This record gives sequence, structure tokens and C-alpha cells, in this order.
Amino acid sequence: MFMEIHPGLIILSLVPIPFRISALTQEQNSLLAYPIEQMATIVRDVKFRCTCCAKCCTRAFNGHVFLLDRDVRAVKMIDPDAIEPAPDPEFCDQNGTYYVSGYALRAKEDETGSCWFLENGRCRIYETRFSICRIYPYMLHREPDASGTVDWRQISGIDQHGEYDREIEDEESLTIARETKEFEHAFLSQEIAFLEYVQEYFTRHHLRHVQKVYDDRMRAFVKGVPIRVMVFYDGQFEEHHIRTG
Repeated sequence: MFMEIHPGLIILSLVPIPFRISALTQEQNSLLAYPIEQMATIVRDVKFRCTCCAKCCTRAFNGHVFLLDRDVRAVKMIDPDAIEPAPDPEFCDQNGTYYVSGYALRAKEDETGSCWFLENGRCRIYETRFSICRIYPYMLHREPDASGTVDWRQISGIDQHGEYDREIEDEESLTIARETKEFEHAFLSQEIAFLEYVQEYFTRHHLRHVQKVYDDRMRAFVKGVPIRVMVFYDGQFEEHHIRTG
């Protein structure tokens, strides 16, 4: 297993949990106010058509695939070995235990880090694929652009995969818009629930986030020392002990 660490997320872990909950709640309110028709218009204008290039099914192109709890339940029934703790754990307590907000799909140890379920360029569970896979490349969340300006991002990887020549009917575009908005809402709800649970869990067990312990343990992890990771799932933590390789 390889656990990615992004500097921006480490900085975010230093922000007090109540402020993070407040920020996510504000984003969720903005999402709820975003007009479905506006998103549907963007879908029609982009005219995306999947060409089955399978780029989006690799970590080389798309990073990890974060799973909603409902998707984790499905994976556990299909193939429990297909999930792993999501990368970039948000917290590490003074005892060296990490805490992360959910699971991700496991990737194969090949050149591109292809999805566990990808075989010969095709998804072997396509009819029961997961929430993010169903809406991709559409998304609806706020993030900074190259200049640092925070605005809505609606499409991922434009001009990097697929084609843009498909006429999309109004009804289909509205369906895509609704499903995209629903996924983003569910994702934010899961993140807020994780933060609320961490806050209560840390208080109850007299724990605190310690950045130095986070950094030291992660350096040791990269060298092969196992770490303990608590994964938030279905309203509680599931314990894992992982190591690289």
C-alpha cells in the first residue's frame, strides 16, 4: 500500500475542527443553492463522450477513488480486498494513530496504478460501478484555480480524455446534473460526519492532533514501518494496520 501525503492537507489538519465543519457546511449550503439547470447547461455545452480510454481508471491520471459509505458496503459484498484506507489521513494523535475519513478503491501494482476492477481496459463490474464512477468526469465543488481564485469546478480533465462531440438531450443532462449534485452533497455530509465524530472521539479519549508525530510516523512508514489507521465508516472507526508494499 502507498499512502499519498499532500502538503495542503497537512496544513488543513492544523485548522481547528469547528472551523472546518463550518467551512464544509457553508460549501454544502452553496451546493444546495446551485441551480440544477445551470449544471445541465454546462453538461450540454461540454458534450463529453466516453471513448473507453480507461485513463480515469488509473491513479496516474486521477489519483485515488474515494468511496462513499454506500459504495463501501457494495465493495465488501463484491470483493473486500478491493478497498483500502484512503490516502492523506487528516489527523494523527499523540500516540501515532492516524485518522482518515473513509476508504478508497485499491489500485493494482502496475505502471499506471490501474483500478482493482479494470481488466483489459474494461471495468469488470461496470453495471454495479460506484457513485463517483457513474458521474465522472462531472463534478460540482468549489476549489482554487491556478491563480488561487476559488470558484466552481464542474468538469474534470477537459481535453485530456474522451471526446467532445456528443449531443446530449435536455432530460439526460438534467439527470447527470442531479446525480452529480447528489454525490457532492453525500460526500460533504460524510466529511462533516467524520469531523464531528473525530471531535467527539478525541475529547472522550483525551487525544489531540500532533503534527510532529504525524510527520515522524509518516517518514517511518515510507521506510517500511507499519502504522495504525482508523478509517471512518458507517458512523464509527474501523482499525487497520498497514505498511508499504
